Amino acid sequence: RFQLVVKTAELCNAFSELNDPIDQGERFNEQKRLKEAGDEEAQGADDDFVEALKHGMPPTAGLGIGIDRLTMMLGDIENIKEVILFPTMRPKNNEDK
Repeated sequence: RFQLVVKTAELCNAFSELNDPIDQGERFNEQKRLKEAGDEEAQGADDDFVEALKHGMPPTAGLGIGIDRLTMMLGDIENIKEVILFPTMRPKNNEDK
């Protein structure tokens, strides 16, 4: 796992993916159970992915880039509140109350 830091701000978080088919299958089944129980945010099982892991899919990695932080860096903006995509979702300041 690593983090890319630019100008003292974390730009992305990188990680290795779980590649144990048994563990991954159990996690997918738990998500499937939660989804069937009404959890709208739960994901279904990806049986094809688990099957690929069983056949020896090589280790993989991923990363998550903070688009807001990338925009800050490219636009030389110091406050993340200036680049939030949905301004109506910005947290209210105590002064606004």
